[in-house]
Amino acid sequence: MTPDSRQLPAADEDQNRISRTVARLRLTRPDDSPELTRRERVLLRWEIVAVFAVSLGASGVYAFVSLIGSLTAQHSLGSQSVTLNGSQAPGRPVLDLFLQLVSLASGVAPVVLAFYLLARSDDTKAIGVDRSQPLRDFLRGAGLAAFIGGGGLGLYFIAYKSGIALNVVAENEPDIWWRYPILLLSALQNGLLEEVLVTGYLLTRLRKLGVRPEYAIAISATIRGSYHLYQGFGGFIGNAIMGIIFGTFFLRWRRATPMIIAHTLIDAVAFIGYALLVGHVSWLM
Repeated sequence: MTPDSRQLPAADEDQNRISRTVARLRLTRPDDSPELTRRERVLLRWEIVAVFAVSLGASGVYAFVSLIGSLTAQHSLGSQSVTLNGSQAPGRPVLDLFLQLVSLASGVAPVVLAFYLLARSDDTKAIGVDRSQPLRDFLRGAGLAAFIGGGGLGLYFIAYKSGIALNVVAENEPDIWWRYPILLLSALQNGLLEEVLVTGYLLTRLRKLGVRPEYAIAISATIRGSYHLYQGFGGFIGNAIMGIIFGTFFLRWRRATPMIIAHTLIDAVAFIGYALLVGHVSWLM
């Protein structure tokens, strides 16, 4: 037996091990990459561009310009702040409420567009946003929220203390009866908008184009990080890591519902927690 022939079984075993790992993660599914004509591929690419041009892609460009403004300001990033939820009509609570409700409703309009486009290509079920697995989805979402929420808070503090992130004011709403309902709706809007578009829609479309799973996850995570650049480099890094985790589990579970639940819970705890603790905890400003 030659040395080369002895190496062949070992190489085959390594290849089989890799194949089993990939299959277990379900990172490849041949039926997700149908044969598309050149015209279909071009149209699908432009569909993705159009969807993000009117939603989170545009937010990413705005966040990038905002970061440049913060970097070129006379003060360091750590001495600057950004407010996530604030009054839109100070001193006029009724008008403020309606303006915020309109803003929240318009914020989820791209989700309707994504579902419409998915329905036209009979891909709605591919992103797994339904009520077929309520308990499993909730448990998965709650687990992800606990894991990412704790880690994300720690990463934010490190980034803020390192001077590469702005001070993030989670909420500055007026102390009125609709304060907490609006904060909860804001958390839900974020969960729906980001997870339907950046996780479910984008990864499904990229897989349909035949993009390798690791590249699709990288694209999704980069876009997710980009529209958080207004928070500084810490916001980009933390959300990109979150995108990698969410993207991997989406390709494993083929369901975006757990990510919607996780994202909503993370933001809800952050918004409500900030509102309850600000002024009572020294490190909250």
